[in-house]
Amino acid sequence: MRALLQRVAEARVRVGGRMVGEIGPGLCCLVGATHSDSAESARKLAGKLWNLRIFADDNGQMNRSVADTSGEVLVVSQFTLYGDTRKGRRPSFVAAAAPDEAAKLIDELAAELRRLGATVATGSFGAHMEVELTNDGPVTLMVEV
Repeated sequence: MRALLQRVAEARVRVGGRMVGEIGPGLCCLVGATHSDSAESARKLAGKLWNLRIFADDNGQMNRSVADTSGEVLVVSQFTLYGDTRKGRRPSFVAAAAPDEAAKLIDELAAELRRLGATVATGSFGAHMEVELTNDGPVTLMVEV
């Protein structure tokens, strides 16, 4: 699994003009799955996101995780993270997991984050989503397991 992770002051996702997920300070995670991913991949990614030290401590150093800060997590499915642009002018998405399998993996990721103690909001799998965020830092990382 692959995630584009952004440390945010706030983030929200709308579908058809209706708010479906919203968080305050924490992480906005755009997440994609590929064919070789499994429930174990989702659990590993959740652990990485929960424990990754990208929040400032009292000295301004990135030494705290979302677990340490009581931050929230917004998980948004994003199959385009597996878009291959090496050839031609149109991305190929053959590396992205099939929608039914990807949906299960995204749900497993959100469930594992909740088991770890996170407050989690999600987008709406397969919908045309509008994601809005206020990047904190900015801090943006690609995380892959």
